[in-house]
Amino acid sequence: MKKRPRVFGMNKAPGKNWILLRGLARESGHWGAFVPLLQSAFPDAQITLLDLPGTGCFHRETSPCTIKAITDSVRRDALNKGVIQQPATILALSLGAMVAWEWLRRYPEDICGAALMNTSFADASPFYQRLRWQSYSDFVALAMTRDLHNRESGILRLTSNRRNQRKQTIRTWENIQNKRPISLKNSFRQIIAAASYRPGDIKPKQPVLLLNGLGDRLVSPICSEAIHKKWNLELRRHLWAGHDLTLDDGAWVVAQLQEWSGQKT
Repeated sequence: MKKRPRVFGMNKAPGKNWILLRGLARESGHWGAFVPLLQSAFPDAQITLLDLPGTGCFHRETSPCTIKAITDSVRRDALNKGVIQQPATILALSLGAMVAWEWLRRYPEDICGAALMNTSFADASPFYQRLRWQSYSDFVALAMTRDLHNRESGILRLTSNRRNQRKQTIRTWENIQNKRPISLKNSFRQIIAAASYRPGDIKPKQPVLLLNGLGDRLVSPICSEAIHKKWNLELRRHLWAGHDLTLDDGAWVVAQLQEWSGQKT
């Protein structure tokens, strides 16, 4: 693969060149209305949505079983698309945030900052907090459910505390799954990758912002607290939002990103 020249003299500040990564068994289409919201807040920024292997435009591929291999795959896609010729700011949710952390750790020249939402690491939190024990039965049942409407409805109930526009969201998610279905095999391979991810003790040199929803029923908010305390990173907490933070209150997320990046007017 031909290497592209990098431009490091410009746009090193966070918020100029965004890369967005979703979480477990989700794809770029699940960002929904948040993308235009982010673009309106950062009108001069480039915003790129990348899919994890096994999801979205790569749904026919087999997902690796490690965050390291997933990161390498996502980075190759970014290089092929030319989106890290200038250092990028990553906004990532859950499993995507693990990929972002690994990217920060191994390829620091690519990234000038990261905002990580509702994530967790195996060497910072126990398994029963990383996937809340209260959700075990629901999570397994959803993974095995073949009825698409029931599965997407259940995922929405588990990941979102927003009550309005539920029918519209479910229809949108059903449409995504019909067009680019993620297989049960890839879902479980992603679960294995997330469950085993241990990034070690080295703190990234780039600025990192942690965002979490205190109403998250899938991943305990204590996991973000653990990362915050271990690496002394800034953590901002939403009082009621669930796991899908940008769906529940995208405006709040954008406001935090504007303030953190120094671009709030």
